[in-house]
Amino acid sequence: MIALSLAEIVAIVSGEPHDIPDLSRRVTGPVVIDSREVRPDSLFAAFQGEHADGHDFAQRAVEAGAAAVLAARPVGVPAIVVDDVEAALGALARAVVERLGTTVVALTGSAGKTSTKDLIAQLLERRGPTVWPPGSFNNEIGLPLTALRADTGTRHLVLEMGARGVGHIRYLAELTPPGIGVVLNVGTAHIGEFGGREQIAEAKGELVEVLPPADEGGIAVLNADDPLVRAMSARTKARTVLFGESADADIRAEEVSLNEAGQPCFTLRTPTGCSAVTMRLYGEHHVSNALAAAAVAHELGMPVDEIALALSEAGQLSRWRMEVTERSDGVTVVNDAYNANPDSMRAALRALVAMGGASRAEGGRTWAVLGLMAELGTESLAEHDAIGRLAVRLNVSKLVAVGGREAAWLDMGAKNEGSWGEESVHVSDARAAIDLLRRELRPGDVVLVKASRAVGLERIAMELLDSAGEGEVAGR
Repeated sequence: MIALSLAEIVAIVSGEPHDIPDLSRRVTGPVVIDSREVRPDSLFAAFQGEHADGHDFAQRAVEAGAAAVLAARPVGVPAIVVDDVEAALGALARAVVERLGTTVVALTGSAGKTSTKDLIAQLLERRGPTVWPPGSFNNEIGLPLTALRADTGTRHLVLEMGARGVGHIRYLAELTPPGIGVVLNVGTAHIGEFGGREQIAEAKGELVEVLPPADEGGIAVLNADDPLVRAMSARTKARTVLFGESADADIRAEEVSLNEAGQPCFTLRTPTGCSAVTMRLYGEHHVSNALAAAAVAHELGMPVDEIALALSEAGQLSRWRMEVTERSDGVTVVNDAYNANPDSMRAALRALVAMGGASRAEGGRTWAVLGLMAELGTESLAEHDAIGRLAVRLNVSKLVAVGGREAAWLDMGAKNEGSWGEESVHVSDARAAIDLLRRELRPGDVVLVKASRAVGLERIAMELLDSAGEGEVAGR
């Protein structure tokens, strides 16, 4: 963060100083919410969590070197007391971003946000110091914490914005006003919370509504292949740039294919030329993510050949998203267990089949170990049934449905579509799935593990790797 005195922070957040002997002391370290991450001259923000209260760790934070605590009540150590710590953190982030004048790129979408954020960051890092969030820091706390990592040397600030309802993205965008806004897609993730795809589109489109007008440099980067996203061009005063495989897309992919490893290959075409891309990531769904990243880089002046090279060299920075590891015995484990929705599940299954193509010719099999897709509302059972059916239509060798009612519908969908014998099985929990896989896996098999984050199926992938000795993680 840029250096600020405690007096300046008090003014920015409209707080009251308590037990601060010297208001001129400067905060030069990071802003953190975990006392274990405190560094000298940090600011520790004390949040009341579900399992712990940050105020209880205020003393520890100051002893570790924090200049002060941002708190909702006096804590007996130097503190700036505010009515709402979350709102104060947001106000501080906005003030810092406004002082910096750095290029802010924000993106949202139903699927692919984190992977695309990682791609954009890797491209822009080639052109100057870039700050981006670790993992999925995309809410009212994670986003300002990311923004507060920027300093006077930061050239680009890349931010991911999530939403649980209408108004959330507008709030985030007003904290850190972007000059470039990217909308990836409108899918079925969280459809149960939103109430329908139109409501999701309403929420996602808030990002382009807050962009500066075109004559002030505002740019809306929109997915030409998603009608609900394309329609957002009518909701913004910013200049619109379309990406996708549509013929009228400004940044588009042509001659798209997957190689034997399941990695996307395509020709990147831009208004200034074209160049070939072969990605290190896995699955055709990354083509759209790559095009979004390419559009941002192109608008910021990166030549097409450099964009193509950067996309070809980019790796997966965030854990458990198509994380591919080959064991020493020849079994490949694909850990995509960070989250799941119908769109990402379909993309992962297609990637699995592509990855298993070469090994299948030599007797290897493809395994889809799938669990709950959460927050689908009234569509949940039908969507799980459809994924089970898709696994059969794609000719996945083995489906292992893990968990309760929704998993039973995955299994039922597969059986109703034509699976037989033990091609599809339903097991009660992760332990049962691990035991089954340990008995049945053989060299050449490819195993996909995927479910919503709350299910914790990453345990399956991790134990499969631990049991055989972890090999080299690909795509990094």
